[in-house]
Amino acid sequence: MGKVIQLKTSGQRASLREAQESGQLVRLWRDELEHGSFCGYVGGVGREFFLLWVVGDGVSYDGMYVMRHRDISEFEAPDKHAGFLEKALALKGIHPTPPADFPLDDINQVVQAAAAHAPVIGVHVDSEDEAEVCYIGRVVSVEEEGFNMQEITPDAEWLREPSFFSWDEISTISMEDAYATALLAVAGDPPPLEQGSGDGFGRAH
Repeated sequence: MGKVIQLKTSGQRASLREAQESGQLVRLWRDELEHGSFCGYVGGVGREFFLLWVVGDGVSYDGMYVMRHRDISEFEAPDKHAGFLEKALALKGIHPTPPADFPLDDINQVVQAAAAHAPVIGVHVDSEDEAEVCYIGRVVSVEEEGFNMQEITPDAEWLREPSFFSWDEISTISMEDAYATALLAVAGDPPPLEQGSGDGFGRAH
């Protein structure tokens, strides 16, 4: 059984790096943001963020998530079901392949690297409620205070005006998850943007 660690100490980054270096399948919780947990392999550790190559409930690859260190409430390494999960992944021919040297020190780096890595990304923002709110789309421009994104709605329709996101409201960036990939497949190529203010949000997922 894995050891569950309360991660409110300065040893958090060291624990994540150790899991990355040893290739352990881990599980983590973020009680302030969502119910449930994430399972996967640590793909990188930076000053403010870390990257998790996620294993979904169907024991398959379900994208990569870049999360803040401060949001982790508990961390289990290895996952208590690691033996089964790793054998199941091997039988499916699935092996963790996180990108090398993904920048994780600040959110500006994260967003630009994610936009270069995937055609659409998930932008999870802090809300006044307990849960995160997620928006999906493609980054179209970066500014000093944030970035503009052309969003895909939950009905897989591209919006024609960009939405602006400030750096300090973002809690998580996701790439290649099954839901975003399916939205993009249905939505197809994005239409040209219309001139707009770019200061609002589209539709949360």
